Amino acid sequence: MAAERRDKEAFVTLVTNDSYSFGALVLGQSLRAVHTTRKLAIMITPLVSDNVREQLSKVYDDVHTVDVVDSGDTEKLALLSRPELGITFTKLHCWRLTNYTKAVFLDADTMVLRNVDDLFDKEELSAVPDIGWPDCFNSGVFVFRPSEDTYQALLQCATNTGSFDGGDQGLLNTFFSDWGTKDISRHLSFLYNMTSTIHYSYLPAFNRFGGDVKIVHFIGPIKPWHHQYDSRSGTVKPHPNQDSTLPPHHMDFLQAWWDVFMNRVKPLLEGQGQDLTGQLAQLQVYGVESPAHVSSEDHRRAWERGEIDFTGLDRFENIQKKLDAQIKS
Repeated sequence: MAAERRDKEAFVTLVTNDSYSFGALVLGQSLRAVHTTRKLAIMITPLVSDNVREQLSKVYDDVHTVDVVDSGDTEKLALLSRPELGITFTKLHCWRLTNYTKAVFLDADTMVLRNVDDLFDKEELSAVPDIGWPDCFNSGVFVFRPSEDTYQALLQCATNTGSFDGGDQGLLNTFFSDWGTKDISRHLSFLYNMTSTIHYSYLPAFNRFGGDVKIVHFIGPIKPWHHQYDSRSGTVKPHPNQDSTLPPHHMDFLQAWWDVFMNRVKPLLEGQGQDLTGQLAQLQVYGVESPAHVSSEDHRRAWERGEIDFTGLDRFENIQKKLDAQIKS
């Protein structure tokens, strides 16, 4: 393949706050680990701190700052019990990255297990059927062609029609409404976007094909970076709020995520002093409950949105006390 094509194609992701940067760092390093030949690009919002942006720039070739776009469909998002997903409309900015001729979008809560450069041979809009409603595609992984015209058309669609689920997936399925019938070649294999938390009714198929998964998607409110990690045993300890009935393979994928974090991401975060990035990295390594480290659901969601209470529950003294207690134990 010509070097010119490699420079014009990219894997793209989005981070809207410091918390999701952990996912993006692991995603980027997982792509490096499988020796992708394409560029790595990341979109960030002004909510991402300068320290975190610096760490992201060590992994991604291009860092683009974009404005926050909110769907405003609070009632519809409430149906999914995920009101924070409104901000994911910011994902639409990926169509404005016109310095690339083709790109593959990957949510920051995905991880690449095998080289997937072959996705650049697919056309817009190529994606994996959603496991909850296979007539729709899951917007966690998709192939697209950046275009200002498409971006403007998507905004118009959002204004005129909106999203049936209040998030980017509903809007994109409305806009690319012929995905289900137009061209079967744009239906990607489930191996390119396997949701790790799902119990598969066709277990023999998972047993047969699960070992060939290329991209794993950690859907749901509890992300890999919310779990505990025991540095002594090198194993993950499930978050206390995680569903105890999750399938065994979910823990295997969580372990793989943390292996990448410890081996390829944590070294980047060391030496950060008392800034937020350094403290969060230490919190995870020593197995503190989660970045929100408080049982309040509202507090956890506020943390995920980047709304940190630096003068209250999240002040450095409280974090340091928790660290000291964990180290001594």
